[in-house]
Amino acid sequence: MDSEIALVKRMYDCFNARDIDGVVAVLTDDVAWANGMDGGHVHGCEAVREYWTRQWTIVSPHVEPVSFSKAADGSILAEVQQSVRDLEGRSLEGQTHGLKDKTITHIFRLQDGKVSRFDIRD
Repeated sequence: MDSEIALVKRMYDCFNARDIDGVVAVLTDDVAWANGMDGGHVHGCEAVREYWTRQWTIVSPHVEPVSFSKAADGSILAEVQQSVRDLEGRSLEGQTHGLKDKTITHIFRLQDGKVSRFDIRD
């Protein structure tokens, strides 16, 4: 497996284990990270840490990679199955924050072996 794809795969493992230090360790200091809950991006490692820490107090997401590929520009495309539950494990269907179970594409741009930008494509 390509080393950049392996890095992204490990990020998913860390995310699903709630190992925020493992995720932040592979981000550039000035990373731009898509905010899937509120829109826009958060900027910097500490902002990503705060974003995920806050989200995990509201919902329980799990993101399972289905496939990985590389785009012509070198970015990594990860097709993922996103599953989001409330803190008791119930489906979020009908709740107000717009998160739901679906298959989406995550786009990672790397710089010097670290993630410098993360975007979401529905």
